[in-house]
Amino acid sequence: MTRETIYLPDRGLDHLVLAVAALERAQETYAQLGFTLTPRAEHSWGTANQLVQLQGSFLEVLEVAAPEKLFPHGGRTFSFGAFLNDYSKHREGCAMVVFESHDARADRDQFAQRGLPDLDPFDFERQAKLPDGSAVRVAFSLAFAPPPEMPDAAFFTCQQHAPEYFWKPDYQKHPNGAKTLEEVAIIAKDPDSLRPILEKLQAPEAVHSDPDGLTCETMRGRIRVMTLDNYQLWYGEGAASSAPATPHFAAMRIGVADIQATQALLDQRNVHYHWARAGLIVPSLSVHGCCLAFAQI
Repeated sequence: MTRETIYLPDRGLDHLVLAVAALERAQETYAQLGFTLTPRAEHSWGTANQLVQLQGSFLEVLEVAAPEKLFPHGGRTFSFGAFLNDYSKHREGCAMVVFESHDARADRDQFAQRGLPDLDPFDFERQAKLPDGSAVRVAFSLAFAPPPEMPDAAFFTCQQHAPEYFWKPDYQKHPNGAKTLEEVAIIAKDPDSLRPILEKLQAPEAVHSDPDGLTCETMRGRIRVMTLDNYQLWYGEGAASSAPATPHFAAMRIGVADIQATQALLDQRNVHYHWARAGLIVPSLSVHGCCLAFAQI
């Protein structure tokens, strides 16, 4: 990388929140695709999840399990569950992109100084099951930054208070060879219109235009904003039928150790896929609304 193209992002991608209608069915889908998932976990506010742990990042496959437990948004409060419940009434897919955090309260202050909504951090803990079957408590602090320009998407940072209990090598061994979260794709009619938002979420120097649209580099992975036409070139499919007209997360790109081995596994399991610029593509209709690309790293 030349001196002129060095970018200085504030934080890396931590995880994606993938909203699904039925967690058990989604677990079967991701297992069929060759992912190892953590056991089911439940949140006190009505959502439940299973995770796909990668190297330093993860996929959170999540359902609204108990709508009666959800709490509403407040003046300074963003309700994770209420947002996901509203999202899930219309579609499945990637609803939120999450950045890593070392201090969620400092993130909140930074976001507010940069002109993003000034919301209170959210602290919670839950029980997690380790690979040996034992249970531990894990705790998190979240700083939400839902941009008004993207009503069908949200960002937040996630600070882990007990990472030694969260990250487990046994959960990071995937038959499909998945290693890293390389990219998240956003479809937008005018990619450059999201530059101000991304420059507030990351250092401005990390955001740059390119022939395909707009790219936001992070310390781990990238966010790529593109028109529908460019998205079709990269991922080989159109927008999902349930996709909103506003900018929205459309695809994720996963780095694998051996793309030919990944392809062989999908062939063995009769998984439908095609090839496009982003790599080996499993269409969004087959992955609960979020297109999945496997790419060699």
